[in-house]
Amino acid sequence: MLIGYAVIAVFLLLIMITRFKINPFVTLMVVSVFLGLAAGMPFDKIVGSIQAGLGNTLGFIAIVLGLGTMLGKMLEESGGAERIAQTLIRAFGKERVHWAMMFVAFIVGIPVFFQVGFVLLIPLVFTLAKETGLSLLKLGLPLVAGLSVVHGLVPPHPAAMAAVDIFKADVGKTILYSIIVGLPTAALAGPVFAAFIAPRMPHLPVPEAFSGQIKAGRADHEMPGFGITVLTILMPVILMLLGTIADLTMAKTSAWYGFLKFVGSPFISLLLSLLFAFYTFGLNRKYNMATIGRFCDQSLPAMAGILMVIGGGGAFNKVLLDSGIGSEIANLAASFELNPILLAWTIAAMIRVATGSATVSMMTAAGIVAPMVMNQGTIAPELIVLAVGAGSLILSHVNDAGFWIIKEYFGMSVTDTLKTWTVLETIIAVAALIFILLLAQVV
Repeated sequence: MLIGYAVIAVFLLLIMITRFKINPFVTLMVVSVFLGLAAGMPFDKIVGSIQAGLGNTLGFIAIVLGLGTMLGKMLEESGGAERIAQTLIRAFGKERVHWAMMFVAFIVGIPVFFQVGFVLLIPLVFTLAKETGLSLLKLGLPLVAGLSVVHGLVPPHPAAMAAVDIFKADVGKTILYSIIVGLPTAALAGPVFAAFIAPRMPHLPVPEAFSGQIKAGRADHEMPGFGITVLTILMPVILMLLGTIADLTMAKTSAWYGFLKFVGSPFISLLLSLLFAFYTFGLNRKYNMATIGRFCDQSLPAMAGILMVIGGGGAFNKVLLDSGIGSEIANLAASFELNPILLAWTIAAMIRVATGSATVSMMTAAGIVAPMVMNQGTIAPELIVLAVGAGSLILSHVNDAGFWIIKEYFGMSVTDTLKTWTVLETIIAVAALIFILLLAQVV
């Protein structure tokens, strides 16, 4: 019966979001209460579980999300993203510029949300399309592929970080594995797919609604250098990897071990990187501290909604565990000997198709799958995190806000958006699953 209640709760979650269009955070709260009542939890225990789940999740993720959002805003205002794009485009040449756009998106997307990275970089796609005469699809699909892969798989993106916490995975290993899986996945879904589909679709000019917004671009002296820009963006990743290296190579009693684990924690690595960005993207670009502070203030309101959804997912996860449902699901999974990677991917994919939200599907799937894999020693928890992220990207369609963003900016019909963006997201999900299963054979 407990497992039946969990199935009903997930079904209610999907119906409330998709059919009745209720806010995902409110839905997660309602479903968490229902699940607790159905499982026979005392009233005070339900309230305590929801508070603990939401608080523990946000206590970890709010700092990461806040610092990462500020870092992305500094990148945007300084011209660092434009510097990276111009440098890579010169290195690749115009005939391979679609490959350059994928790498630009993969790098720039590390500290920023998908939507932020897209709005930040799409003017570069428009400018290149006008200059080269290439289709927007050939240039734009690699861009969104790179951003989408990073958004779903690579910490410190918030849902990926929350999944790392739920599965008790190592952040550094997750980052390393996500790059190993993510780069070939982005290549297949981006440049390779774009080169195939662009000639088979109508040639898309720059939409008139956006053509007037294309700026000539910053002068060379108005942008930070390429090396310092890449170093600033990748600094949190580098510091987190140092913490993982310390785990693998140093005694836990060593002073250097303690120091590297400290600077390699998600909180400290992002804080140090943001302070560094205040100089490289701020003071060094002639912005004063008051202006830098204003940039940080402007970046924060956009993260409120996603924080609430992640907190709601944490509450749902906690009720699953405290009600005993998690243990029942784990026992059932053990009896069937299900592959945790396939299970995590499938559950996340089903919720993604139904709700349209990668964040909701990652959080919900992580809460369902975590009890099953906590005590199994065969699959690395970092790979389960990636499996949930991969499944959460599949088959974006009309219930996904990203679908409409792509449609409007590219000036496509709904049908053409399904043929391009929806197929691209599905390629990402399936290719990433294959690479994760291959990686599981060697780690």
